[in-house]
Amino acid sequence: MILRGLTRTVVVSAFAACLIGAAPVVREDGDFDVVSYEVDLTPALSVDGVFDGREAIRFAVVGAPIAALEFSPNALTIANATLDGVPVGVTSDASGVHVDLGRVLPVGEQATLRFAYSGKPARGITQLPEGGLYTAYFACDWMVCRQDTPGDKARIALWLTVPAGMDSLGPGMLTGSIALSEGTRVDRWVSGQDYAPYLYGFAVGKFRAASVSTGDTELAFLDATGDRNDLERAFGNTPDLVAFLSDRAGFALPGGRYTQLLVPEYEAQEATSYSLIGAKALARDLERPDEEWIVVHELAHQWWGNAITCASWQDFWLNEGFATFMTAAWKEQRYGRAAYDAELDVARKRIAAAREKGYDKPLAWNGKYPSLGLRRAVQYSKGALFLDHLRQAMGERAFWAGIRAYSRAHAGGTVTSADFQRSMQAATRRDLGPEFATWVYGDG
Repeated sequence: MILRGLTRTVVVSAFAACLIGAAPVVREDGDFDVVSYEVDLTPALSVDGVFDGREAIRFAVVGAPIAALEFSPNALTIANATLDGVPVGVTSDASGVHVDLGRVLPVGEQATLRFAYSGKPARGITQLPEGGLYTAYFACDWMVCRQDTPGDKARIALWLTVPAGMDSLGPGMLTGSIALSEGTRVDRWVSGQDYAPYLYGFAVGKFRAASVSTGDTELAFLDATGDRNDLERAFGNTPDLVAFLSDRAGFALPGGRYTQLLVPEYEAQEATSYSLIGAKALARDLERPDEEWIVVHELAHQWWGNAITCASWQDFWLNEGFATFMTAAWKEQRYGRAAYDAELDVARKRIAAAREKGYDKPLAWNGKYPSLGLRRAVQYSKGALFLDHLRQAMGERAFWAGIRAYSRAHAGGTVTSADFQRSMQAATRRDLGPEFATWVYGDG
């Protein structure tokens, strides 16, 4: 491949509207569906600085009439809230942000909540060594949204006010920039597809950049570490990975564009149409290419996790188990069967360690995990092992046909374990009920 020039003029990835949007999700734990978020944000680039923003949330009432809205808790102060232009009351405490609508909205009605806010986010903000920052995971700390309803996917438009000498990366496509007189600039980022709010994010800084085009795919590589990393060496496998994962999913890279942002330390996080890649984590992979995982795993989420999203955390294994398994599948193609087995052996050791602690749960278990490590042992490692089990039980042709049928059928939407079971069952003449009962539902 040919990498185009390393510059500070950054044109980054977009998730274009190439997939069919998901229908509103009716949830037992909620009765409104967010259609879109619009955020006009001035992030503070100093550690002690305060974020200032304005936000508009368009939502539809589903399930039952409502008189209030509930959002995830954060440390923001909210002012001047209105519902379709009429002032409404907002309170905030440890349980969440509560909006008293002042009237009952019937099922089917759409309305727009608008407000201003300011504050210092408690989580999810990391400062960059040369100035600037990036966000990871906790979008609902720097804006108002719902962190724990991954099935409520919505579009987002983000206006970022940044210093004129810095670059920005945001959700979706950079659709325009406006220079302001006081030495700042407003960049407008717009997603072309619905995303779960935990995937929203942005970065501001001085980025070295490279890009590559392969057919209809545009890939961008950004370095926010302040070092002069070899971006071609760091991300040279990405075009081959995109081709591999597109084949396994049965459809091309969503949006046709993707950015990898290299940041310090051990960060590993998928976001809208980009990923955060920690330089120290990547360095370990570059030393032992047959043990690579971070680039593969985070890229796999552009299909399984971002485009095809678990309807609730109960089925989070459909995001993480798939990304973990696809890492092993890539290693099999790239380095041979021994590399596939070695990757799954890591998963076996992790779930074995959880069992030794007396803790093993079905994949679709709906309880709380006592630690992040135990949750990952089940949802990541056991999820990958279940996919390997199905591969062996179904055979190569039926297994991959089922994976492709499932992925294509639910691209742009949300999924449950039952959706996956139906797709895999349709791809084989075998009764897979016992496998799902034992591994997924725990009633076998």
